[in-house]
Amino acid sequence: MLNIAAQALKNGELIGMPTETVYGLAADARNSTAVAKIFALKGRPQFNPLIAHVRNLEAAQQEAEFSPDALKLAHAFWPGPLTLVLPVKSESNVCELARAGLPTLAIRVPNHPIAQALLEACEFPIAAPSANISGRLSPTSAEAVRADFGGALPIILEGGNCQIGLESTIIGFDELGAPVLYRTGFITRAQIETCLSTTLQTQTHSKMPISPGQLLQHYAPNASLMLNALSIN
Repeated sequence: MLNIAAQALKNGELIGMPTETVYGLAADARNSTAVAKIFALKGRPQFNPLIAHVRNLEAAQQEAEFSPDALKLAHAFWPGPLTLVLPVKSESNVCELARAGLPTLAIRVPNHPIAQALLEACEFPIAAPSANISGRLSPTSAEAVRADFGGALPIILEGGNCQIGLESTIIGFDELGAPVLYRTGFITRAQIETCLSTTLQTQTHSKMPISPGQLLQHYAPNASLMLNALSIN
């Protein structure tokens, strides 16, 4: 199945893939036509950038410019649930649509054996936002992916329940090189600040996001809500 999934990606198709955080809706990050299918299937606005997944730090350095602090974080937390938003290299393979036209690239190295095997088989960056309709809860099992997409996504790699079940922490850097928290996740602010020996700025919401997970509305669970409800006997 892994070889079938890798070939599907090479052919410009979408697949579902497990990571240690949540399941991803995966496409060849080099292929703008394939990436456009992600936005269409999820109902995700194209100004909301995607995360590119790569197999190791060396592969990431082919796509983005790493500052000393970015390297510290990569060495400390990769592979793992940390995404870095970094200046994109002119020779990057990741298409402009996956970056939402931004001069930066959101990139991470997943810590899941199936995700790692898929990246090794493909040898190119894989764009993979959470495999759910935009606004719904991110899936932590293959069954949850099928519930959202059904037959529209025929290939879903089964990887069991996600070990973490929470999306990656996203860190970027301002124009002076200071670290900025763009999205909270499994890796805590305290861990990042300890690693870098500095205090994080925070920019977790934006109408025009510069990283994934910054829209003012991220989740909209399909559930009833009652405010100031009174129980009458």
